[in-house]
Amino acid sequence: MFRKVLVANRGEIARRVIQACRELGIRTVAVYSEADANAPFVREADEAYLLGGAPASESYLNIRRILEVAQQAGAQAIHPGYGFLSENPEFAAACAQAGIVFIGPRPEVIRLLGDKGAAKRAAERAGVPTVPGYTPEDHATPETLLQAAQQLGFPVLLKAVAGGGGKGMRIADSPERFLEIAESAAREAQNAFGDPRLMLERYIAHPRHIEVQILADQHGTVMHLYERECSIQRRHQKIIEESPSPALDAKTRTAICEAAVRLAQAVGYTNAGTVEFLYEQTPDGGRFYFLEVNTRLQVEHPVTELVMGVDLVHWQIRIAAGERLELSLPKLHGHAIEARLYAEDPENEFAPSLGTLLAYQVPHLPGVRVDSGVEAGSVITHHYDPMIAKIIAQAPDRTTAIRRLVNALEQITIVGVRTNQAFLMDVLQHPAFLVGALHTGFLQEHQIKSAPETPPEPVLLALALLEPLTQQRRQLTTPHDGAPAPYPSPWEQLGRWRIGA
Repeated sequence: MFRKVLVANRGEIARRVIQACRELGIRTVAVYSEADANAPFVREADEAYLLGGAPASESYLNIRRILEVAQQAGAQAIHPGYGFLSENPEFAAACAQAGIVFIGPRPEVIRLLGDKGAAKRAAERAGVPTVPGYTPEDHATPETLLQAAQQLGFPVLLKAVAGGGGKGMRIADSPERFLEIAESAAREAQNAFGDPRLMLERYIAHPRHIEVQILADQHGTVMHLYERECSIQRRHQKIIEESPSPALDAKTRTAICEAAVRLAQAVGYTNAGTVEFLYEQTPDGGRFYFLEVNTRLQVEHPVTELVMGVDLVHWQIRIAAGERLELSLPKLHGHAIEARLYAEDPENEFAPSLGTLLAYQVPHLPGVRVDSGVEAGSVITHHYDPMIAKIIAQAPDRTTAIRRLVNALEQITIVGVRTNQAFLMDVLQHPAFLVGALHTGFLQEHQIKSAPETPPEPVLLALALLEPLTQQRRQLTTPHDGAPAPYPSPWEQLGRWRIGA
């Protein structure tokens, strides 16, 4: 087992990895940007080193500097978390060259599966169902793509070969504007990934998004830990995830999980990963199609941990250290559901809400887990993802798990930034959500809009009382020379925020 692991990430996932390392008796090294100097994960690690400025390019994406710190600190392995460098094959290769273990798949596997076209061809060779489409070996011109689309039949989905997160993705309903749409998608793919290549797939109107968690050791053992449903998405980003999926029967669950294992075995996968599928509901039941592989730990991994009783981060580290995956497939235990709580403004197209968390309290409730990377006083900046916390509830059944999650969300107190707290509760309590009628266009179909948030009345009262008390303190402490007293009022600290507005 490793003696020391560097965590090449920030926020809640850095805290999660640090916690797992402590439980395994491993010392931890945190790396941080100037913006994160006072973050909780920096204090919680055994050692911490400054990488550089706040922009990710100067800090969390700086491969050379991260490896310098790892060697300086004597770290034997690096855990990349998710995001940033977690799916970067060059980083994984640089770790190996430096004699440091990358806690994840091998560089060549990351590179293969990061190319959507190559991954789809690998799935087809492994006998995994794929969406009918056109996957060119090399760059295809818009005119070539149009010919393929006409043979396939409209509507079609244009996708960036090197992409993810909805970048470079467009729907084309007819041939008339196809060339224009394809050129726009190629430009976005080039800007986002440095690769303009596109592929085509038959457009599935209202699919579910189902993903299968896999673990694979270095000795040829590959296993699945069942599926998660991640159909509630906004702009192709997941916001609510659950396990098991309310859509799958036992036969389909077995088939989709076996397909994920088959693909992982075919490409020589190691460590933790997620095989993602589209699930199309049809009159005769349903069909699933391979979508992509995420070669890392997922944001929503706690959902699987709660229903399976397995610590995925422990196993990531143990597998990277060469241990065998001596784990029998546990049974699903109840139902778990997660909501991502963001600092964002639902009334302003969910734009990030930047500022200081003046108050932040989360409840401690039975069957509820909170993974968070912030505390009162933390600053939400434009440099990083504005997620505040992941709230996960587990219960014997789906209905009770949803109620527990809503109850937990209701009891969270946040002052200083706008959040999607009320929006999440509205989604979770929507009649269509409660019966499990989910698909990736759920939010667009139901147009859920939350009522404007208002600060809790006790906070208003406390601030109202604090204002005159602070004014009195200012008067009592004003220097005789008339210079301003060094005691700013609450309004000076809070900026534009006011009682009743």
